[in-house]
Amino acid sequence: MTDRERFFEESATAGPEHAGLRLDRFAALAFPDYSRSFLQKAIREGQVTLNGAAAKPSAPVEEGDKLLARLPALDGGSLEPERMTLDVLFEDEDLIVLNKPANLVTHPARGNARGTLANGLLFHCSTLSDANGPLRPGIVHRLDRNTTGVMVAAKTNAAHAGLAAQFHDRATEKHYVALVRGRMEFDEGEVSLPIGRDPRMREKMAVRPLDGRPALSRYRVVERFSRFTWVRVRLHTGRTHQVRVHMSALKHPVVADAMYGGGEALWRAEIEGRKRAPDEKPLIERQALHAEELAFVHPVTGAQMRFRAPLPQDLEQVLAALRGAQG
Repeated sequence: MTDRERFFEESATAGPEHAGLRLDRFAALAFPDYSRSFLQKAIREGQVTLNGAAAKPSAPVEEGDKLLARLPALDGGSLEPERMTLDVLFEDEDLIVLNKPANLVTHPARGNARGTLANGLLFHCSTLSDANGPLRPGIVHRLDRNTTGVMVAAKTNAAHAGLAAQFHDRATEKHYVALVRGRMEFDEGEVSLPIGRDPRMREKMAVRPLDGRPALSRYRVVERFSRFTWVRVRLHTGRTHQVRVHMSALKHPVVADAMYGGGEALWRAEIEGRKRAPDEKPLIERQALHAEELAFVHPVTGAQMRFRAPLPQDLEQVLAALRGAQG
């Protein structure tokens, strides 16, 4: 294996929404396949630099700062099954439907060969489709590492083909719930803005009117709070980070979504309008986004399938805090 194959080199430029973040936090956004602890070590060892110079993981980032990284690439080949707890909503001989937790990568990518949902599926299932290659067994679609909720995986290539066709043809129903910043003005609305890669950061998406792919989201307000809105979003397309990009474009970014302007975390102090205590823990420190419902036609039996995933504990406690502050 050549040096080029063993390492990858990538850069990212900080936008205004990243100003004030720690370097290690910005690196985790720019390179989400790597854990924050791994990136902290890489920064200390000079594998990740800020504006061409070594820096501490705690160094603050300013708009326009450039991050350069030289990090080990994922070792290709095959995956190892790993025992992990899976929250199974449904399973038969053709497919499995799961409620994915936060902080779980869907499938391996650069620097992340173990501990993914794909590894867990290999352990749990006797067979999985291989239509997407050996590093993505069973994977038909994906959720971001820190987005929770309903996912379906295929056990056979026939089931995979049938599910993939439904996602491609927009024949599935995908409903998300999210807590966004600010009080949304309208009770419901539509966002039709093309989405493409952000040229400043490979892992980030952006509204790209000239060269983006069509993206359509429809939202409905579920509950309003003094400075936040609980909203339900139906995706009519399946672009990467679609909910996060569209809500940010409306100036209502998803809470605790640092990549798109929603801040690093949400504390009870912010909800209650007081100064944060030194030892106060955040209520949530990952994007407040949950894939609540997924509907599709069973690719083998033809049955109509609909699944809902209950809200995770961190979102439940955030909503309880918001409602308590209003009472």
